[in-house]
Amino acid sequence: MQFWKRDAIRRTEQEEALEAPRTGRRLRLLLIDEDATSRAVVARRLSHLGYDVALAETGFSALGMLVTRPADIILIDMGLTLLPAIATMRKIRAAGLGTSACFVMIGGRQDRVSAVEALEAGADDHVVKPYDFDLLDARLRHLCARAEQMGELTRHNAELDARIARRALELGETRDALAEMQADRARLVSSIQALHDEIARLNAARN
Repeated sequence: MQFWKRDAIRRTEQEEALEAPRTGRRLRLLLIDEDATSRAVVARRLSHLGYDVALAETGFSALGMLVTRPADIILIDMGLTLLPAIATMRKIRAAGLGTSACFVMIGGRQDRVSAVEALEAGADDHVVKPYDFDLLDARLRHLCARAEQMGELTRHNAELDARIARRALELGETRDALAEMQADRARLVSSIQALHDEIARLNAARN
């Protein structure tokens, strides 16, 4: 298990200056790639761009890591062999370990087939090697921002549904109370009418 954090890397003043304008919570990213060199390069560059990066060599090791360390972004190389990339994504989702994560597949520039396959399988995006890290950074942050907005909308809708349900329950209780009051009124009116009828009968008997 490997983790790359900003404090663990010696940076130049220029690198720190580039990272300084970025504010807010550092996004947690999990990179799944069987190529050790690629993992190290990507981890270093993304760490400099403000991400907390964890590295996994296979989909199986990624599953174990996600149990204790949830990720905002899961980058999966389409070249995985032990557990293929799409199978890895599906297993992570089936295990309930990526409910709020954005899945981004990594493919070759000429491999259009894998890009289509990944997107049809439910990946949120597909990027190609070699990376333009500034573009990759922008796309990842856009995905996370959109996911966060969708999450807020979902929570808002859930709260609204709960309020509507409570209001409907209150209205139902009010209707029941009103119906009971109307029934009591009807019984009272019936009793008064019966009393008037009895008085009228007695008066008629006297005459």
